[in-house]
Amino acid sequence: MAHLRSITLSAVLVVVSLSRVAGQATAVFSTIDFPGAVLSNAQGINAGGEIVGFYTDILGKTHGFVMSGGSYRSVDYPGAKSTQLRGISPSGDVVGAYQRQDESGAVPIHGFLLTRHGNFYPVDFPDHQNTIAQRILPDGTILGCYHDSDTMGTMHGMAVSRRGFDAIADATTMHNGATPDGRLMVGLFTDMMDNRGKGYLYDGSRFMPFEVPGASFTAAWDINPGRVVVGVYRDGAGFHGFTYNGQSFGRIDVPEASATRVFGVNAGGDLVGAFVDPRGRTHGFLAQ
Repeated sequence: MAHLRSITLSAVLVVVSLSRVAGQATAVFSTIDFPGAVLSNAQGINAGGEIVGFYTDILGKTHGFVMSGGSYRSVDYPGAKSTQLRGISPSGDVVGAYQRQDESGAVPIHGFLLTRHGNFYPVDFPDHQNTIAQRILPDGTILGCYHDSDTMGTMHGMAVSRRGFDAIADATTMHNGATPDGRLMVGLFTDMMDNRGKGYLYDGSRFMPFEVPGASFTAAWDINPGRVVVGVYRDGAGFHGFTYNGQSFGRIDVPEASATRVFGVNAGGDLVGAFVDPRGRTHGFLAQ
């Protein structure tokens, strides 16, 4: 793991109320709450503005959701105990993760694809116990990770395409997003040199760790065609979302939230994620 020695990108951290998103206009925030849910979390957004995520109902069960044109649709993997939707392609294919009825905790977990035609397909990395399907690209390539009995040492960033399954050798990694052509991926990993969570860029040969300046934790969750990276970092004040446009970092804070996390970005620069309100309740959000 010595070659994963972290580098802090030499960039300026831009802090703006309501956050200027990667140098664009001031963001307008909208709350995303699945009707009747006690918790909602938005994970991905496509170029058409369709949003996916998950919610918890009053009985404590977790379901996936798709939000399109202001309408919500609940999604459950057949027979699953819990379901999370995490990514949506431009054409409306969706990926996520689920647990079976006899499973609990962080592991086991299994990946799946839900096509725009309504068909479910399992996504399980061969010969490994757990798979998370996090993002789906325009050509159908699915990104995420596989792991076994833990979510650290045995976790590896993976991709599955028409060519089959592929993974990187570096442990503790998770592929979370990529440019539409798949040439530049982003993700998160734990640097075992200092036991800190960091983000990374990966171009198929070079693994490039990075941190938001001054952060104690950084995780990259998505990247759009303009190579704007989004994610989450933690500092002394708590959790914030971030954008990185190759020159500077921007901080994303939902107004009055005690914590903000950004998980997805689309071609237009719209962001989705989750925030915790002053009463401690978690909501999804859209920032445009």
